[in-house]
Amino acid sequence: MSTPTFDLFVIGAGSGGVRAARMAAQRGARVAVAEAGALGGTCVNLGCIPKKLYSYAAHFASDFEDARGFGWSASEPHFDWATLKANRAREITRLNGIYERLLLESGVTLLHGRAHLVAADTVALNGQAYRARHILVATGGHPVMSDIPGGELAVSSDAIFDLPQFPRRLVVVGGGYIACEFASIFRGLGAEVTQLIRADRILRGFDADVQRFLTLEMGKHGVQLRTNTGLSAIERRDGGLLLTLKNGDTLRADTVLQATGRRPNAHGFGLEALGVLFDEQGAIAVDADYASNVPGIHAIGDVIDRVPLTPVALAEAMVLVDRLFGEGKRRLDYALVPTAVFTHPNVATVGLTEEQARADHRQLRIFRTDFRSLKSTLSGSTERVMMKLIVDAASDRVVGVHMVGADAGEIVQGFAVAMKAGATKAQFDATIGIHPTAAEEFVTLREPVA
Repeated sequence: MSTPTFDLFVIGAGSGGVRAARMAAQRGARVAVAEAGALGGTCVNLGCIPKKLYSYAAHFASDFEDARGFGWSASEPHFDWATLKANRAREITRLNGIYERLLLESGVTLLHGRAHLVAADTVALNGQAYRARHILVATGGHPVMSDIPGGELAVSSDAIFDLPQFPRRLVVVGGGYIACEFASIFRGLGAEVTQLIRADRILRGFDADVQRFLTLEMGKHGVQLRTNTGLSAIERRDGGLLLTLKNGDTLRADTVLQATGRRPNAHGFGLEALGVLFDEQGAIAVDADYASNVPGIHAIGDVIDRVPLTPVALAEAMVLVDRLFGEGKRRLDYALVPTAVFTHPNVATVGLTEEQARADHRQLRIFRTDFRSLKSTLSGSTERVMMKLIVDAASDRVVGVHMVGADAGEIVQGFAVAMKAGATKAQFDATIGIHPTAAEEFVTLREPVA
């Protein structure tokens, strides 16, 4: 049997892998993609997309309540978990089909199955060997699960979307963005939610004002946040789950979500035998051009230890394809990567936190405000919005933008463009605001805080 030969063989059809495959094929390269699961990777199937759909669903309860202040009255709304799951699954299936069509229409050879590297230029799949000038590993990551007694009774963020029954009592273990998002989502859908956080605050690595403000707002929405504690054991008891905490307290729950982090899917593909190096986090070690230490083997996305976000994986794919099949001029700057957290309320941020800026020994001017939005004045909601600008005093450049509030991601995206262009506080001040919006506050902040 002859051995098919490609210019690029991609292992993993997630966001980064699909983008790399399509762009390489459009440049005339012979490309194959191998995928053992559903097309689209974590983002489409078990991450960004379904999570955002569930976040939308979770907002309707408060929207129905808020509507009364605007003169609307209706019968008591009813939420159906099975309907949400079915509609989400149908949409994800549609997206899977779009990914397949994009690959095939680009001329990419799509292979279904788990690939295994047998040499730096050879991949085995379903009993067939494939040769390639370049091999790209874009296999994403997986949730970390606890090894505590009864840990197998918890579910991961991958499984939470399809729980057979909606949990009346949910305990979320973890303080990162995935844990906070699901705590907000299930609280909005009607569950009693307790969130256990090992540290003294949520969202490690975010600005301290964001951490404090979101903690208060999530509490207003009914999420019970318990800091400086962890889970030591889970057992089945009386038709539910009995949880023992590290401080000896107990909790009862219907479902426990373990959301304490993710790890790269870097092992089990034959990389070890080829001498590919890994970092201390278990990620594939790559250089600035996404090349491993073994010539011909490259990696991007969550399987490397950079910024595990879908748009970043897409950008990394473009840089790599340009290097392998283009002029090699494209570069990716990780310094100003905007991100959003779809909690209730949302969080969005770009640039430095105040703590990071001070660690650089910068002279800073900090602008911060929090207020009740116009919508809340009639609805009676106590939810507030927080906005913060961090300005380098010497250059007047805005080096950090942070927001907690409705549609924060939609608002901060535009300010990320301004920061990328090097916008100064004077330019923010000279910009006319759109009134009445929350976003205009970013261009009307005049007095720095002490």
